[in-house]
Formats: sequence, C-alpha cells, structure tokens
Amino acid sequence: MGRLFGTDGVRGVFGRDLTTELAYGLGRAAVIVLRRQKPQRITIVVGRDTRASGEPLERALVEGMRAAGADAILVGVQPTPAVAFLTTDLEATAGTVISASHNPAQDNGIKFFGPSGYKLPDDVEDEIEAVYRGGDEGASAEPGRAIPLPGAAERYLEHVAGAAEAPLTGMKVVVDCANGAAFRDAPEVLRRLGAEVLPIFDQPDGTNINAGCGALHPEVVAAATKEAGADAGIAHDGDADRALFADADGTVVDGDQVLAASAVAMKEQGRLEGNTVVTTVMANLGFHRAMEAAGIDVVTARVGDRYVLEEMLRTGAVLGGEQSGHVIFRQHATTGDGLLTAVRFLSLAARRGSTVAELASVMQRFPQVVRNVPVAHKERLDGAGDVWEAVRAAESELDGSGRVLVRASGTEPLVRVMVEAGSEDQARRHADALAERVRSALG
Repeated sequence: MGRLFGTDGVRGVFGRDLTTELAYGLGRAAVIVLRRQKPQRITIVVGRDTRASGEPLERALVEGMRAAGADAILVGVQPTPAVAFLTTDLEATAGTVISASHNPAQDNGIKFFGPSGYKLPDDVEDEIEAVYRGGDEGASAEPGRAIPLPGAAERYLEHVAGAAEAPLTGMKVVVDCANGAAFRDAPEVLRRLGAEVLPIFDQPDGTNINAGCGALHPEVVAAATKEAGADAGIAHDGDADRALFADADGTVVDGDQVLAASAVAMKEQGRLEGNTVVTTVMANLGFHRAMEAAGIDVVTARVGDRYVLEEMLRTGAVLGGEQSGHVIFRQHATTGDGLLTAVRFLSLAARRGSTVAELASVMQRFPQVVRNVPVAHKERLDGAGDVWEAVRAAESELDGSGRVLVRASGTEPLVRVMVEAGSEDQARRHADALAERVRSALG
C-alpha cells in the first residue's frame, strides 16, 4: 500500500481515489493528531478552489473535524496561500485547502498547514495517515462547530497589497485566473494598486478550472497580452500558489527568471539574507549562470515548494522558488503565493521604471524541453536500468554543455523528462528519445 500523502497533500480523481469517506476520515484523523500536540480546543481554517467536487468534500472533511471535536472556520473559495495566511492571522491550530492545484477538474486534493502557515512535515502527515488507517481512536463527546468567516478575502487582499514596492499606476495587465480560486482576488489586488486590469478565464463553472488556460498554458496569456497592447500578463494556476508572466511582446517569463530578477534586486537593496537563494533541480542552467555572475549562492532542493521552504528554513534564506512559478518571499509568506509574486514582480518593475522584459533579461535561458510521460508504474523508475542507461548516454553526448533530469511526479502518474542543451533541436531529440525509453520501461 503506497503512502497516502504525496508532494502536495492527498490527491486523486474525485469519487474514485478521493472520496467523501476519505475526506471525513482525514478530517477526523488530522484533529486527533493535532490534539496530541495541542490538547486545548482545535480550530482549523478550511478553504477550497472552484471545482464542483469542492463542496461535497468540504462538507465531509468538516464533519470529520467536528466529530473529533474541532471547530472549522469556513472561508469558502480562497487561494491556497490565502488559507496559509489566514491560519496564522487568525491564530488557528491549522489550515486545510481542498484543491488539486494545477490538475484537471476531475481531480481534487486535501492539504494541511500547521499553525505557523507552513505545510505539515512528512512525519506529521504520516501520523495522520496512521490514525486514518487505524480505527476508532479519539472520538469526542463534544462535537465542534462550523463557523463561516465573512471578510476572509479582505484580510488576505490587504496583506498582499501591502507587499508592493510601488503603485502600478499606468500599468496595463492581463491576468489569467485559470477559472480557479483567485478569479476575484487576482484582478482586485492589481486594481487596488492602480493597474488597468483585463481579466481572462475568470468565469469558473466547477468544471473549467485549468482547462486550456492558466499557468500550465502561459502561451495563452502571452498571446492575450500582446493582442491587448498590455505591459504585462500574469497566469495563475487553479489554487493561485504560482504565477508565470508575459512581457509586452508576448514572450513568456518563467519562475526562474522571476526568481533571478528578485534575487538580484534584493541583493542590491541589502535584503537578501545570507546572500542565498533556493531553487530546485529543475532550475535552468541559465539561472545558475546568472546567480554566479551576480555573486549569489544557490541552494538546490527537491521539486515542490514545500521542499524549497524546508531548505529556506534550514539555511535562513528569505527567497526561493521554482521554474513552475512557485516563489516564496519568506518575509511576506509561508508558502508559494501567486498573487504576492505578481505584486512583488510588477511593483519591482514599476519602482525601477523597467519593463517586464528588462527585468527578465537578468538571465538567459538555455533551451529546455520537458516531456511529461504518463506511466502505469512510476514507482519502478529507480530500478529501470534501461532508462538510466539512456540517461547516461545522453549526458555523455552533451558533455557538460547541457543537463538531463528524469524524475517521477509527486502529484500525478507521470515521469517527467527534462533536457537542456545548446540548441532546441538537440534538447528535443534527447527528450523524445528518453520519453520513449520511459514509456517502454514503465508502461
């Protein structure tokens, strides 16, 4: 039996892998484990994204929490980082988000934050899983309450707007809300800062989250930005914990470039503590070259913003992130926050009088090709000798002028193949060959 929790909580297809019965059991088990650490009254902030399955899962999760004696503070549809912020702002025991982030609408997920707004560590998730699988421990004689919280979004918006370095007056911005949790908040915070905002994919219907839009399809906002004659575009994912950008010419700006520009700016301001930035194994070679040129130390973590944060806490770094658009400004947030990233990056451009393209030019990307290979047995990757033999052959041919990374996804039944090389054609050739080898070996 595999581990219930993945890189970002429990995820799966609603009604098959993630049922209301599972949600009830997880809610109850989480309270039992939290009470071991904090015997007094347990309060848990509960938010969700726009998926149709969110409401039945929320009802079941909250009933499980209440059955174990906890109070659930209901904040409704909110970005994941909003729930993390509200957990600390309200001094709650924990926070829970019902979301599958960038996954398609049929999927959903449940993830937990601790009282400091950080995602629960693996060992606590393992405790929750053990209680969930274990039976009847922890029934409460006094059921908890479900407490709606009006004004939750306003608390979060004030927090995000307060992180701006300058007003966005005169800036025209297209924002792709991915028909997700930030469909109201993302345009609103930019308007508050003075931008002219053109929202797209801001009409969620329960089934269209991430569908051909958002951070998985940044080319969409890039094309819309160029067509509208806007200064910048922003693409969020379904739970708005990430942000990718487009410049005025319709060129996509990824998380590596945002992280690089932010690191250089913070160093210039004397605010990059430890002169260190944290990234992941997926970071482009161009990022490493740019940081070397700027005299900034780089710490590399596993993929996943929770692992980026772990390295940030270990090293004392205040800035970290991923190519996918998760960026953590630790002086302002405890997790990846797409709205905060948008405000910080665009207001940096406004303060400097720079364009988004000028900010992004701090690093030059190596051609990079990624193939996401659906497989039946991603857990067998480590022992797939044919795959690793092919990886070694590709690395030998690249001879230091590129990079190969093959890894199993932590959230989906995929193996991700990434190749960087001196040319797009070379990267594509190796990526396609490795993807075929993975497909053959792992089904």
